[in-house]
Amino acid sequence: MKSEVEKRARFDLIRYAQVWEDADLLLEALDIQPGRVVLSIASAGDNAFALLTRGPRRVCAVDLSPAQIACCALRREMYLRLNWREHLTFGGVVSDHGGADDRLSLYRKRLRPALPAETREFWDARPDILRDGFMAQGKFERYFALFRRRVLPLIHGKRTVDALLAPKSREEREDFYARIWDNRRWRALFHLFFSRRMMGILGRDMEFFRYVEGSVAERILTRARHAMTELDTSQNPYLQYILRGRYDSVYPLALRPEHYLTIRANIGALDLRRESVESFAAACTEPIDAFNLSDIFEYMTEEGANAVFASLLAASAPGAKLAYWNMLVPRACSPELRRRYHVRTDEARNIELLLRDKAFFYSRFTVDTRCQTS
Repeated sequence: MKSEVEKRARFDLIRYAQVWEDADLLLEALDIQPGRVVLSIASAGDNAFALLTRGPRRVCAVDLSPAQIACCALRREMYLRLNWREHLTFGGVVSDHGGADDRLSLYRKRLRPALPAETREFWDARPDILRDGFMAQGKFERYFALFRRRVLPLIHGKRTVDALLAPKSREEREDFYARIWDNRRWRALFHLFFSRRMMGILGRDMEFFRYVEGSVAERILTRARHAMTELDTSQNPYLQYILRGRYDSVYPLALRPEHYLTIRANIGALDLRRESVESFAAACTEPIDAFNLSDIFEYMTEEGANAVFASLLAASAPGAKLAYWNMLVPRACSPELRRRYHVRTDEARNIELLLRDKAFFYSRFTVDTRCQTS
C-alpha cells in the first residue's frame, strides 16, 4: 500500500542533497540515550548520522525515495573511507574543493567498490553530479544556488553579505537588518523567489503545497528576519551555506570534525530502508524509543496524518518521543490519539526550541511524548 504523498509527488530525483533541519535542536529534543532504537526520516542522511553521535543501538532511516537512499548509502561509505576534509571536499561543500577528476577518482577507487549494487548503478549513471560535488546538487540546493547567484547580487553585494554574517550583538544585528539589509529589493525579490509557485517548481514540489493557505513567502520572510536578528548569524551554518554556497568555520552537527570519528564508530547501527515510516513501524518487531519525522505530516490530509500517527504510536515504547516540524501546514496528533496513548506536549518548550532553530524555514516544531502512565 502506497503512502499518501507517494501517490502524487515524484521520488526519482535527488530532492535534498543535505538535510535542512537543525540537528542540534533535534538531538536536544529527543534526548536519546545509549542503546535505544530510533526511527528517522532518511532524506539526505545528515540527521540520521547526527543521531549516531548519541550511541543508539539502532537508527532505522527510511525514505520513499531511492535517490535519497542512494545519497545516504554514499554518505555512509564516505564516513567509513574518507577523512573529514575529504568528506567535505568530495561533497563539494567547502571552498577548497577538489577538481572534478579528483572527485571521480575518489568515487571509483575508494567508495564505489563498497557500495551496494543498486547504489552503484544509481551513481554510475550520474557522473556529472558526482563531478560537481553531489551534496550541492539536490533540487533544493540548486534552488538556493540560483538565489545566491542570480537574485542576491541584485539586492546586496559580497561585502554586505559578509557583514551580515560577521559576529555582532543582538542589538547590532537588529540595527544592521533595519538599516542596511531590509531594503525594498530584498522584500520584493524575496516575495517573488520564495513564492509558492517558484518554490514548488524550482525548489520542492507543487504537491508539497497542496494544503498550504496564505502567503508562503511572507511566512518564510518573517522566519528569515528572526534568524538574521535574534540568532547569531556568525554561528548559523544553514544561513551561511545559503548565502555563500559553502561551509567555512561552522557546520551542521553531522559535518563537525569533533563528531566525525564518533559517527564512523557507530555507523553499524544505521539501518537504511526504502519504505514509508508507517510501513516500517507496522512491521517493526521491537518498540521504538524516538522518532525523527522531519516535516512529513504537512504533505498529508489531516486524516492521513493521523493514520500515520496511529501506526507510529502503536509501535512506540512507553516514554517515546516524536519530533517533527511544520513548515507551512499545521499538523499535529489528534486529541483522540493523545488520549489513547497518553501523549503529552509541552507547548512552551516547543516554542522555546523553535526560537532557537537555526534552519529557520519552519513555523512550528513539536515534540510529543508518549507518557508511561496516564
